[in-house]
Amino acid sequence: MAECNFAEWTSERIVRQASFISLRRDKPAREIGREKPGKPAAEGEGTPAKASRAKQAGKIGKTTKATVAGEAKMKRKQQDAEPLKEGERVAGVRISHPARIIDKSIGFEKGDLVRYFERIAPWLLPHVKDRPVALVRAPEGIEGELFFQKHANRLSIPFVTSHEGLDPGHPPLITLDSAQALIGAAQMGTVELHTWNAVASNIEKPDRIVFDLDPDPALGWERMIEAAQLTRELLTELGLRSWCKTSGGKGLHVVVPLARHAGWDDVKAFAQAAAQHMAATLPDRFSAKMGAQNRRGRIFVDYLRNNRGSSTVAAFSPRARPSMGVSVPIAWDELPDTTGGAQWTVENVHERLQSLGADPWADYAGTKQRITREMRERLGLNGK
Repeated sequence: MAECNFAEWTSERIVRQASFISLRRDKPAREIGREKPGKPAAEGEGTPAKASRAKQAGKIGKTTKATVAGEAKMKRKQQDAEPLKEGERVAGVRISHPARIIDKSIGFEKGDLVRYFERIAPWLLPHVKDRPVALVRAPEGIEGELFFQKHANRLSIPFVTSHEGLDPGHPPLITLDSAQALIGAAQMGTVELHTWNAVASNIEKPDRIVFDLDPDPALGWERMIEAAQLTRELLTELGLRSWCKTSGGKGLHVVVPLARHAGWDDVKAFAQAAAQHMAATLPDRFSAKMGAQNRRGRIFVDYLRNNRGSSTVAAFSPRARPSMGVSVPIAWDELPDTTGGAQWTVENVHERLQSLGADPWADYAGTKQRITREMRERLGLNGK
């Protein structure tokens, strides 16, 4: 018996877009049956906030999905002088099938995806340049089959840079170092960009640690805010500055910039020790073990993002999920006012950028920190 995430049941009673989580040995298989959605709460039930959300959802429910998608599409096309045409070139890249639907829930087309990467390039490029990237491609839209690509193999993507020998035994790793490369990736149906914790020019020395805070879906967002703040407090106590961004999905990422000094094994061991310390100190809030059964009522502090070859969704990358949330950097004093990991989407992230008085990560790139012997000892690593 296995536990999996999946998008939906098909009419043939097959699960769609399934992903394995873990094997389950805590109950007999005969107790497992197909779950059905519960009855929604009547208007006015629960807290005022929940009642308000339910009322708002009810209003949306009275409008067809086609109308919502059409209004969103109209809004975007009012912003664009002209929709992209078949074969039109953007930043030197020929765009095919611009009207292909990427996310039908918001009427988002491939042409919109190309325009998104074109406009977001000045903010996105500093987070991906010279950094090996893994692509999540959705050539038939996010409801179709998704492809995860981290090497320059059979599919040629315009303007990408290939790096031979960085991943022994595999084809070259790739980086996206220009706006043209971002457009080229969009032309090939790329929705998500996931980056390594090191740059291609110094691949064996990570320049950051990422703590991916992954919640039990049943938890309220206030618990996520608390978790990120507690993670920051631990790192500050150890002597490390950290920055925060939304994941574009359900969680938050706490990122620690590093000088390129320690190797992969040392950085991962430190991240693991920090996660385990949090889980041991506050076991009712945190878990350092993978698997949905280990984070019931808690938040999994995913330190495995710090392996060599592992990657994390890049800042300003969309996610291949309905409404297409975007991972967005935030300042720590903004965190209490956030409402979710997908608060910003491809449709409203421009409002976020227009409202910024200053870059919330302005000091990030210039911050060089080392993991010291004292830090390791305080986390029980015995000075290793």
